[in-house]
Amino acid sequence: MGQPTLVNTVVSEPIVKVQGFSKSYRKKLAVDGVDLAINKGEIYGLIGPDGAGKSTLMKAIAGVLTYDGGQVEVFGEIIDSEAAAEKIKGRIGFMPQGLGQNLYAELSVEENIDFFAQLREVSREQLISRKRKLLAMTRLDKFTNRPMKLLSGGMKQKLGLVCTLIHEPELIILDEPTTGVDPVSRRDFWAILTALLREQNIAALVSTAYMDEATRFQQLSLMYDGKVIAEGEPDQIIAKVPGTLVELIARPQAVALSQLKSIFQQVEAVGAVLRVFVEGQEEEAAIKQVKSLLSGQEVSEIHASQAEMEDAFIALLSQANLTDSETAPSIDTNQASEIDASQKDKLAIEAENLCRDFGDFRAVDQVSFQVRYGEIFGLLGANGAGKSTVFKMLTGILQPTGGEGKVAGQDMLRANQAIKERIGYMSQAFSLYQDMTVLENIRLYARIYAVARKELKQRVDWVIATAGLQGVENRLAGALPMGIRQRLALGCALVHQPKVLFLDEPTSGVDPVGRRRFWDILIQMARVEQVAILVTTHYMSEAEHCDHLALMYAGRIIADATPEQMKEALVKAAGELLEVTTDQPLLALKLIEQAGFEEAALFGKKIHLLAKEPQLVRQQIESIFTENNITLHSISHRHPSLEDVFVYQVMTHENEMARHEY
Repeated sequence: MGQPTLVNTVVSEPIVKVQGFSKSYRKKLAVDGVDLAINKGEIYGLIGPDGAGKSTLMKAIAGVLTYDGGQVEVFGEIIDSEAAAEKIKGRIGFMPQGLGQNLYAELSVEENIDFFAQLREVSREQLISRKRKLLAMTRLDKFTNRPMKLLSGGMKQKLGLVCTLIHEPELIILDEPTTGVDPVSRRDFWAILTALLREQNIAALVSTAYMDEATRFQQLSLMYDGKVIAEGEPDQIIAKVPGTLVELIARPQAVALSQLKSIFQQVEAVGAVLRVFVEGQEEEAAIKQVKSLLSGQEVSEIHASQAEMEDAFIALLSQANLTDSETAPSIDTNQASEIDASQKDKLAIEAENLCRDFGDFRAVDQVSFQVRYGEIFGLLGANGAGKSTVFKMLTGILQPTGGEGKVAGQDMLRANQAIKERIGYMSQAFSLYQDMTVLENIRLYARIYAVARKELKQRVDWVIATAGLQGVENRLAGALPMGIRQRLALGCALVHQPKVLFLDEPTSGVDPVGRRRFWDILIQMARVEQVAILVTTHYMSEAEHCDHLALMYAGRIIADATPEQMKEALVKAAGELLEVTTDQPLLALKLIEQAGFEEAALFGKKIHLLAKEPQLVRQQIESIFTENNITLHSISHRHPSLEDVFVYQVMTHENEMARHEY
């Protein structure tokens, strides 16, 4: 086997150097004293929630934003003026935040690419070859005549990336390119960046709010409130917070959750599993401590592992005193008997063969599923899969073309108003009144939902306590941090105490602390209040919180099971997930792909692949590495994620549809 050409990725001088960077907007300090260095041949990550300062820093490096203090140097040029930025702009590709923000809605896919090529003075010969290559890489080659405005979110982002890359920049700056797109498009993005890294030795600066993407970067900075709280390789950052992650199943869950929260700072319920981060303890001692605390509970399937990036991020925030002092929602364990026998078999939502046509297009095709009271049910799918249409039919906004269903005991075809009175609904966009206070918003929604005047104070007090809004009652909604705003929106959806709750992308842009507090409320609602919750999300780590999942593709449900059952099905169908650690990951990935593992993916400096015969694959990799003088550090087994499940299922169905077309 011939060894593929691989450019040298070792350089002595960073191509981007940032020192003491600061930027204010009026009186608000957005970024405060940031230092970082980016080398050629690496993907550098900026990870943090909305408002952390990522976009401000990236715009300054791209030369499109002035700054107040410090120094930004790119390709040896100090970027302190328009003239300086002009000198290096041809060597940079910048893609701003937002789906398709750098594109033109009325132009087709090909017209957008041609326009950007003209702007960047790409020759016709170069354009033809580059366009063909980039369209194939992004799988947009079948959609060249489609107007940009008719593309899905993931397709818009991939087209934006093609337009950013058409002049072959040496440094690409991508501001949250995977936010709001489905996991398949996310996986496509990372495959494209890996190919560019390997073939062109580019440097990439990429920001994300997804903590689970941390392992994708060679180097990264964790940002929060304008500051860098940690930097380095992913494993180095996690090692800054010694401790052990303990996962277990305990019954009743709500009682166990409350007991653990009384001792440990980081505890969350993820579906049936409780996750506890025990700081400063080795695995054996951590398990012993958790078991001791739950001595009166029924505990099973307890095991320990290394902390993940989100656990480290929250611990680092706490160490730096950067977590806010807002009141965390508490779980009322006086009622926490879990789903009792009288409730567990009662159905809150029934969808049976639901269909919805728009002209000749069938958006939803024979969709059936059930949600029980006390259950958190996740509806997953790529953009355009039909999730929102199903939501609208179930909530009475759209009439189905075919099929039937019940919500909260009411026939969805005949009792639209009755359904609306019995459900709570929280949209993806913040839908409250930003110039009204927290209390004013809650009272307004109580009146909209016809809460009796004599019950108003009790309901308002309940929302404040349940949503953890103590201390911010008189603040304007528009001035609240993202996490608190989302809890306020949830509280308003719950003010009439519905027994069925619909949530559409509820925590998009919320930081990990805020997201965990939000899910604490949902666990309270499901486990204690017996509310049925139907949620859509693109955040695969969040989908893990669901008790049950339905995965949609092209208007149909292609998988319907618990998260664990879906992972077990993936292992059975595609094999175990292996993680390969080596001293030459880019070359190793190329060789592994050539050996037939086309879906192998780079995660920072490690490689992931699925193997039906793990032992045989291990021997094959060892042989390939020996033949090509590559050092193999380890091959270890990893548990697949829901993103692995999602990508495998969708790609399998895409391939089947493509075969039928031919």
